[in-house]
Amino acid sequence: MNMVHLKFYASEDFSELNYALDETQIQYTSTAEMALQRIKERADGKAFPVTIFEDEKPSGFFVLDFGNDKFDLTDNVNSVLLRSLSVNPQLQGKGIGKAAMLEVDQFVKNHFKDCEEIVLGVNFNNPGAYDLYIKVGYHHEGKTMIGRNGPQRIMYKKL
Repeated sequence: MNMVHLKFYASEDFSELNYALDETQIQYTSTAEMALQRIKERADGKAFPVTIFEDEKPSGFFVLDFGNDKFDLTDNVNSVLLRSLSVNPQLQGKGIGKAAMLEVDQFVKNHFKDCEEIVLGVNFNNPGAYDLYIKVGYHHEGKTMIGRNGPQRIMYKKL
């Protein structure tokens, strides 16, 4: 079984995370490079990039965002928006994304004591991601929003 663990992003992870995503995936998520650029531009200290490691190798990426964007999805002030999740396409299909999403609950609890909920949006045209989030305990109660590429299901998980 491959060991997947999470760490706050460090600049030395970048060379392994600088992978391209195909046309389909880029509609639904950001590359690490794009997400890091947005965090730098915002400079509000409320977004935390996280590297997904598989066997000590940077293999994927996501952002825990405590900024105001989360209020498009929830009224809960003690929530975090999970965004820009990707796994290196050469490593996809091995369960890394699923394992990372199972690890994220404890990671959030360890580092952000007041956080009690993770929220995210999943594009209607991305059933694979929706199924993944359902499998790891996220719920969709019918709420939707319009994202940059069409309607998204709003999903959440209480911690």
